[in-house]
Amino acid sequence: MNSQRKNIKDMINKWLTSNQEDGINLLKALVQAKSTQKNEKDSQDIVIKTLEKIGLEIDVWEPDGEKLQKHPYFACSRINFKESPNVVGVLKGSGGGKSIILNGHIDVVPEGDIAQWIHDPFSGEIIDGKLFGRGSTDMKGGNVALLLAISAIRELGIPLKGDVIFQSVIEEESGGLGTLAAIERGYRADAAIIPEPTNMKIFPKQQGSLWFRITIHGRSAHGGTRYEGVSAIEKSFLVVNHIGELEKQRNNKITDILYENIPIPIPINVGKIEGGDWPSSVADIVKVEGRIGISPDETMEEAKKEMTDWLKKLREINLWFDESPVELEWFGARWIPGSINIDHELMNCLSTCFHEVTGEQAKIEASPWGTDGGLLTNVANTPTIVFGPGITEKAHYPNEYIEIDKVFEAAEIIALTIVEWCS
Repeated sequence: MNSQRKNIKDMINKWLTSNQEDGINLLKALVQAKSTQKNEKDSQDIVIKTLEKIGLEIDVWEPDGEKLQKHPYFACSRINFKESPNVVGVLKGSGGGKSIILNGHIDVVPEGDIAQWIHDPFSGEIIDGKLFGRGSTDMKGGNVALLLAISAIRELGIPLKGDVIFQSVIEEESGGLGTLAAIERGYRADAAIIPEPTNMKIFPKQQGSLWFRITIHGRSAHGGTRYEGVSAIEKSFLVVNHIGELEKQRNNKITDILYENIPIPIPINVGKIEGGDWPSSVADIVKVEGRIGISPDETMEEAKKEMTDWLKKLREINLWFDESPVELEWFGARWIPGSINIDHELMNCLSTCFHEVTGEQAKIEASPWGTDGGLLTNVANTPTIVFGPGITEKAHYPNEYIEIDKVFEAAEIIALTIVEWCS
């Protein structure tokens, strides 16, 4: 590390240490502002005030759902986004340098069963260096790391040639509408970082996913003479097992070393089963809903075709499916797979900065879930890396928390990366 670079690193580290209390208070305020779907405005207001304090050019707008629903990558359960704004802040460079998008989602999943939480889900309680609350790890801690990184660069007066584009988007948890809206508004860059909860690992690849619904038909009969009917519930057991075999086959094809620590690289999860309408009747219809993971090395259409063809083989297992084939439909949320070459310039830059801050080599793996990185990479032509301070295993869990020191460590790494990338 040359003397100028070391000086910048020391300045950023000192600034982050001096502003730790403000950073913690910002994270606590964001977690306390419950930002489940349709409730994002209070959190976004906090983001706006923070961007005003930093001194960025700010763009706030409510996405046009009616227009966006015509886009081939639209995936959302609603089209009205009143009081659900996207927020973007831009730090303009002097010109001649590479630009970067720093993208974080402000929406969080519902808290679930309150009885499973030790603390109020939106308390922002701090215990033993951990801040608890829904959204702390997924991914408001990452968002705060971005804001701290930009603040440090701005207040220290470190000049940049390239633009830094901070995005606080809605609707990531339902398929990425907020990021799609930002792309359609014209925001693109030479590369992007998304600070999802990666346990400080670097994810150059992210799987995609699709929601599916399978309808299984039977034939109704009185429960007392159930042998006269065909139970759709019993047939659904065969379908679920058949899907399990497809999962095994798809994952046996994954040889990428970045997946070696992930037990099931691209899972097929059955998340909902409903059927039957009367205890004394043979069920004549069952609906199975789930999620299929998509490899970064395949397209969504290829994954759809493989599952469609696989379900047709049910007739070889049971003749009933020849008479009454299952129906497959794709609905709801979806995430596009994305990847960046592991020798991409931003990968090298981020890995180097990671080592300079931590003294350790960065761990590089594939993401176990989908992110908005697929949209940025494939729709906006903005190569994207996922890297953040949150705890992967605590995302969407009761008693979600983030380690505060990791937020500041990530902020320092990202700040150095911005300085290097944007020249």
